[in-house]
Amino acid sequence: METIKSYLDAMFANMPNTAEVRKAKEELFCMMKDKYNDLIAEGETENSAIGTVISEFGNLDELAEDLGLEEEVKETREREKTNPSRLLSYGEIMEYLDVTKSNGLLVGIGVMLCIIAAAPNIIIEEMNYGRTTSYGFVLMFAFIAVAVGLFIFSSSRGSDWDFIKKEPCQIDATTADAVKERKKDYKLTHAILMAVGVILCAFSWVPAIVADPDIFVAFMLAAIGVGVFILIYTGTRMGSYEQVLKINDKSTMAGTYGKEDVYINKAATAIMEVYWTTVTCIYLVISFITFDWETTWIIWPVAGILHKILKIVFTKEAVDGE
Repeated sequence: METIKSYLDAMFANMPNTAEVRKAKEELFCMMKDKYNDLIAEGETENSAIGTVISEFGNLDELAEDLGLEEEVKETREREKTNPSRLLSYGEIMEYLDVTKSNGLLVGIGVMLCIIAAAPNIIIEEMNYGRTTSYGFVLMFAFIAVAVGLFIFSSSRGSDWDFIKKEPCQIDATTADAVKERKKDYKLTHAILMAVGVILCAFSWVPAIVADPDIFVAFMLAAIGVGVFILIYTGTRMGSYEQVLKINDKSTMAGTYGKEDVYINKAATAIMEVYWTTVTCIYLVISFITFDWETTWIIWPVAGILHKILKIVFTKEAVDGE
C-alpha cells in the first residue's frame, strides 16, 4: 500500500494545492485501495495487485475528466513545459546536507579565528611585560590567512549546490520525510548549542572578574569566538534542513511534503520566524543595561511558555479545528 501511496504522491506532486485537488486525490486513493484489496482477496500477489492498480488508475490525464480536474491537469502540464523543475534524488539531498554541515563547521572556525586573531598578541605582550614582539603579529596574520583559506574552500564546495536556491527544484515525499526526521532528531542538540553559544557571548566579560585586567580581553575574545563558532555551525546545519523542506513550490501538492507548522497569515509567520532572535536580543540588551544576570535568565522560561501559546494560536490546524 505504501508503494501505491508513493506513486499517487508523485502523480499529484505538481498539481495545484487546492481543496478540489486534495479531495480528488483522496477519492482516487480510496479507489486504488479498494481495487488493491479486491485483487488480494482474489488471490493475486502483492506485486501483481500493485501493478494492476497502477496500470488502471496511474494516468492522471486519462482520469482528469472523471475526477473533475481537467482545467487543473491542463494548467499543470503547461507549467511543467514552460518552467520544468529538477527532481533531486534522496542521495543528492543527503550529499547537500552533508556538504552544508561541513561548510558550516569550516565557516564557523574561520570566523572564530578572525575574532581571536588578536588574542595571541595580547597574551604574548603581557608575558613580555608590555614589550611587543613580532610573534604575536605573525600568529594574528596566520590565523587570518587560515580563516580566509577556509572561507574560499567552503565557498568553492558550496557553489556546486547554488542551483538549489536559484533554479526550480523538487523533492519527493520520501526524501522530505527523511529530512524532516533528521531535523526533528537535531532539534534538541540545536537548542542546546544555541543556548551555549548565546551564554558564551553574553558572559564573555566574566574573565574580567578573575583574570588580570590587561589580559582579560584575550579571554573575552576567545569566549566570543567559540560562542559565534557554535552559533554559525548549528544555525547553518538547521538552516539546511529548513532550506530543503522549502524546495518544493508551495502552490503545488508537493509543497506540503515535510511541512511542519503552517501559520494563519504572513504576519504570524514573520513573528514566529524572528521570535527567538528577538528574545535573544531582548535578553542581551536588558542584561547588559542592568547587569542583573542572576535574574534576567527568567526571560527564557517565560519566552518558552509564550512561544507554545503563540504556536497554538497562530497555526492553521488550531484555527481550522475550532
